[in-house]
Amino acid sequence: STAMLQALEAALATIASDDSVRVVILAAEGKAFSAGHDLKEMQGFRVDADDGRTAFETLFHLCARAMQAVASLPQPVIAQVQGVATAAGCQLACSCDLIVASETARFGVNGINLGLFCSTPAVALSRRLAPGAAFELLTTGEFLSAPRAHAMGVVNRLAPPDQLEAETRKLAETIAAKDPAAIRLGKRAFQAQAGQPLPEAYRIAGDIMVENVLLPDTAAGIQRFLDRR
Repeated sequence: STAMLQALEAALATIASDDSVRVVILAAEGKAFSAGHDLKEMQGFRVDADDGRTAFETLFHLCARAMQAVASLPQPVIAQVQGVATAAGCQLACSCDLIVASETARFGVNGINLGLFCSTPAVALSRRLAPGAAFELLTTGEFLSAPRAHAMGVVNRLAPPDQLEAETRKLAETIAAKDPAAIRLGKRAFQAQAGQPLPEAYRIAGDIMVENVLLPDTAAGIQRFLDRR
């Protein structure tokens, strides 16, 4: 819903400026991780004089901002997916840096079954999945099981339903134990170089690598390694 997207965007803005937060876990309550946009809310827009065009534009622009806020957040974001993640819900999971999923979870971009191609979810999905595989899901409306999503590289880790939270926290704690400044620079480099031509990708990554290696904690860490301490 619009309210949920606004709340998510506001929470991410608060987290982005909080240096004490090292890793974010995005989890959901209930049976579904997210079933996507609130279709009742969307249908209500159609009573407007312009058949809802302005409201739809506002909603999808808000959604795009929220998804990009996840990707651009300084801290790594882990999606903890316990149930279905479909349409914009799949988009949200795929916008995260990492996904830990229950073995019973499912992913889909099923809008085509209603006559609505999931064009905006396709942006996030096609950045995690091979183009042909992503387009197949977008055009068939079929679900992708968590085990198959794991085999295809969409999901990072699988867990039995009763161990999902523990497995997600284990991954989060592993990352949180690393140097936070290096992790933040690394995420920025990873996001910035993705999709760039090879020379530009290396230029971006090289500049950030220099910034990283000059950090006092990095210098100390390298010296500890050399001194076998």
